[in-house]
Amino acid sequence: MDVRSLFLRAVETWPDHEAIATEDVRLTFAQAWERGLRLANVLREHGVEPGDRVAVLEDNSLGAADFYLACTAANIVRVPLYARNSTEAHVHMITNTDCKVVVVAEHYAGELPADLAELPGVARVLVRDETYEDLLAAASPVDPAPRVSADDIYVIRHTAGTTGRSKGVAYTHRTWLAYCRDWMYQFPPVQVGDTNMCASPISHGSGYFFTPTWIGGGRNYMLNKVDPPVTLEIMERERTSYMWCVPTLLGMLARVPGASDRDWSSIKGFLVAGAPVSETTARAGRKAFGDVLYSGYGQTECYPITSITPQEWFADLPGSQPLRSAGRPYAFAMVRIVDPATGEDVAPGGEGEIVAQTDGQLLEYWKDPAATEEKLRDGWVHTGDIGRIDENGFLYLLDRASDMIISGGFNIYPAELENAIASHPEIIEVAVFAVPHETWGEAPAAVCTVTDQALVTAEEIIELCRRKLGSYKKPAEVVITADPLPKSAVGKILRRELREPYWAGRSQRVSGS
Repeated sequence: MDVRSLFLRAVETWPDHEAIATEDVRLTFAQAWERGLRLANVLREHGVEPGDRVAVLEDNSLGAADFYLACTAANIVRVPLYARNSTEAHVHMITNTDCKVVVVAEHYAGELPADLAELPGVARVLVRDETYEDLLAAASPVDPAPRVSADDIYVIRHTAGTTGRSKGVAYTHRTWLAYCRDWMYQFPPVQVGDTNMCASPISHGSGYFFTPTWIGGGRNYMLNKVDPPVTLEIMERERTSYMWCVPTLLGMLARVPGASDRDWSSIKGFLVAGAPVSETTARAGRKAFGDVLYSGYGQTECYPITSITPQEWFADLPGSQPLRSAGRPYAFAMVRIVDPATGEDVAPGGEGEIVAQTDGQLLEYWKDPAATEEKLRDGWVHTGDIGRIDENGFLYLLDRASDMIISGGFNIYPAELENAIASHPEIIEVAVFAVPHETWGEAPAAVCTVTDQALVTAEEIIELCRRKLGSYKKPAEVVITADPLPKSAVGKILRRELREPYWAGRSQRVSGS
């Protein structure tokens, strides 16, 4: 089974139903597909053949939907670039995947080097400017009707690259469909007329919902910019059924005054994923939108590993703390906790590296066999995350193995402290990381973003951690700030940028006692 066949079936089944919407334009399945065919033929005129890679740098827009559909129609491999990435990162992703053409929204053209078209293999840079509509109008609407196999590459997504150069993760049509299907397995099914609000870029997590929404006869609303009060108005007006949202977005929307007073009867489910979710944000989201929040855990290389429904997430279950968990192993995933050194399973309830298998996991890193061998062993994806599974099957993420703090011989995981600190009602976001300590070798420090610095003190946060987690885990230093924390192109907090000043002048980023 391939994506193109399912997309085309939707066009033939619901040609006159609305499929794509923006603030300015509304298109039926037939109209949207025709725009995709026209763009596909523009790309083919520039020498792009089935299986060739084409990179794109854009926000959500009508043009973004065109590109998604064009690549699907012509069996072209979509390579999303990430806004806010460095120019160097863009070039790496383009050259790493041997992209033949680069499509870029006009306002992002300055992020790419002027000599981009001179890079090996790049035949054309297509800037989506004021000439774009004329370009489509002049192009052929004839379906190129390529031969498609379920094992053809459909998309190459790159890892976030917070600890080095990002790696390309290739999905075939088969694995992409499994990936998207599995995310929505526990949700009420998509029906004709349902609206998926693409609030985060479809180059990221939101793109996983675009496919099942189209296939099910729903409508993808392309939200170009998130302004929380305006976004809530649009969500209510458009009768939003589904939305993929990172925790930061959920928190922003839930904090808008009167958010809970709106009509949210259309919501079937919001997926909160992409980063750890604090208890405070989860509860605020539930208060604003109701029992419609789902969550899950995974990586670009392996999704979903766990999932959790609204009924489980906020349940009171002896022996477990579902709200602090990442859910239970997903119905069609296998999950183990292993000793990072030996690869052997740890005792039940023990801490170790999370390894998993899913139908949508990576087959390999693009042109990187060494990294593939390290990540994928005997069919198991080694996440590099440390966790444990409790007696009821809930998985708790303790942290990245590389971020673990060793203080006086004790292992401390930043995420555990971050969850405790985030329970304070004044904390908007928090990052915990290791800093040098004369007595203990290293110790945790925390940087907390708040709206009003007068409402919380460092001493209060330290006492909160001591009370919740024990004295040895409390941070040695707490910084209270009104500034947002630094984030990667995909919205993940960059602990390393906060940590670096503390370790300046040292040859190692670890310290012994």
